[in-house]
Amino acid sequence: MRYNFDEIIDRSGTHNVKHDLAPKVFGTNDIIPMWVADMDFRTPDFIVDALKERCNHELFGYTFAYDGYISTVLSWLEKRYDLPATKENIHFIPGIVAGISFCIQAFTNEDDKILIQTPVYPPFINLPKNNNRQLVTSKLKIENGRFAIDFVDFIEKIKGCKMMILCNPHNPGGTAWSEEDLQRIARICHKNNVLVISDEIHADLILPQHKHHSFASVSQEAKDCSITFMAPSKTFNIAGLSSSIACVFNDNIREKFFGYLNGYEIANGNIFAFVACEAAFKNGENWLFQLTSYLQNNCDYLKNFTENHLPMLKVIIPEASYLAWIDFNALGMAHNDLKKFLIHEAKVGLNSGTDFGDDYEGFMRMNIGCPLSVLKTALDNIKTAINNLD
Repeated sequence: MRYNFDEIIDRSGTHNVKHDLAPKVFGTNDIIPMWVADMDFRTPDFIVDALKERCNHELFGYTFAYDGYISTVLSWLEKRYDLPATKENIHFIPGIVAGISFCIQAFTNEDDKILIQTPVYPPFINLPKNNNRQLVTSKLKIENGRFAIDFVDFIEKIKGCKMMILCNPHNPGGTAWSEEDLQRIARICHKNNVLVISDEIHADLILPQHKHHSFASVSQEAKDCSITFMAPSKTFNIAGLSSSIACVFNDNIREKFFGYLNGYEIANGNIFAFVACEAAFKNGENWLFQLTSYLQNNCDYLKNFTENHLPMLKVIIPEASYLAWIDFNALGMAHNDLKKFLIHEAKVGLNSGTDFGDDYEGFMRMNIGCPLSVLKTALDNIKTAINNLD
């Protein structure tokens, strides 16, 4: 079956964050929303059909992680990421952001240090602060057009930390960390008794010619010092169903974390999360192949357009997912002026770089998980607005 990713779907009025909250966030509804990290593609038919079939029963009582769901998850993890998990290694969680918060509560105390690598997904910054932990940041470098880890800084900053929150693949910018990078992180964190929380929500969206390495798969040290989070939500555009998975191989870490989840009865799951996840992982490989091919085409268009028409912009093209990191500093605008310029002149709604850490004024994150025609219009708008500055 061929899927139509060029289809324009009107999402307005569905209470979705990207479109229906855009006027509140940007002060106008006259923009192309390219901010919140979900896609503007139709959720695949095999998931919708599975949900419809379940709805036909017309009774939605308490549920549990049933065998069909569990076996499908285990098969997906092993086939795609060489994670030989068993039923005992995995646990449902109601979203990865919630899962990270649970880890902070279960494994750290107030004033404990937690390390992140900036720029990074804003909840990585907010969760430690909101839970009264000390936030430690190790800034990433840009090398050869992609993010790279400054291990000299990392080794120094990790000392005294209790936890590291790793974004793998990275958001923003879509860097797919190499096996060697992850092995080195594992050695350093294992030596320093640091628990690594590996957020791998974008793992399935690895683009052609790249490879995702799940943190727990790279070494025994990595298995022994980590919790891995994965989800079908970004991959199959079902983020609103809050269906995620925790995978833990270390017995002591697993006993403590799963005990925390069960003790608070906050991770029993819900009917539609289980049904959608099972349908996605059981039937989704062909759809996912077509999706990543389409996203790669969008990435190629973005790269070629900016190189040919907007050479003053520096763009990190993702190796995974659909999020591009763009440096607008060559325009010479103060950050607030840049935001106003993009909203009111270019009429695009992007994520502000300052939400991803300190020192990122002049940067923006662009969501290109949309029909190519939408991306073309947005880039044409930016080009016209910049040309009008002259």
